[in-house]
Amino acid sequence: MKITSHVYLVGGAGQTDPADAAIYLMISDGAAALVDAGTGGGAERLMKNIQKAGADPRAVRYLFLTHCHYDHTGGAERVRRDTGCEIVAHELDAVFLEEGDSEVTAASWYRAWMEPLKVDITVSGAKQLFTVGSLEVAFYHAPGHSPGSSILTVRSDGKLVLFGQDVHGPLNDSLRSVREDYVRSLEFMLSLEADILCEGHFGVYVGREKVRDFIESFL
Repeated sequence: MKITSHVYLVGGAGQTDPADAAIYLMISDGAAALVDAGTGGGAERLMKNIQKAGADPRAVRYLFLTHCHYDHTGGAERVRRDTGCEIVAHELDAVFLEEGDSEVTAASWYRAWMEPLKVDITVSGAKQLFTVGSLEVAFYHAPGHSPGSSILTVRSDGKLVLFGQDVHGPLNDSLRSVREDYVRSLEFMLSLEADILCEGHFGVYVGREKVRDFIESFL
């Protein structure tokens, strides 16, 4: 599914594996990056979808993990093996990935085990910038759903695209969720005034009003 000339939906429940959260692809000037990796159950289909979008899987430079949960990260090691990419996560969730914590990563919710995952680039602080071809990608810490939950933005075709992923939560003590942080993160997402929201489970929202209405519905 083409979202802009640089952004594609290449994975998720209807495209790769039924348990997968959405997987998004950015392409620019021969370089590429992925946002999240699904569970790994549809890894071969994911590689085919990347190629259908016009990218060579070996051009994927980064795999940005928005948070540690298994439906977003279980396939990360397979993606790294297939593409040679570097895995990026916020340090507050990277610890659960590297420890292979099946409770905090919610792998147990999927009757699976989280294998320890080495994170190549750990983001600390509130914001870090990355370059994918001619695109500038901003990686923001947006905690609440999990301690290291993060969002990304990129400007494409004159529009600000927000990779909000699990805007909807849920909040759960076993996931180390914090309601006050979650509310602040939703308010921060609203302040960005994104033109397009790429969410993890509820699809793609186009238009500032639709994006705002969706985020506000969880406040």
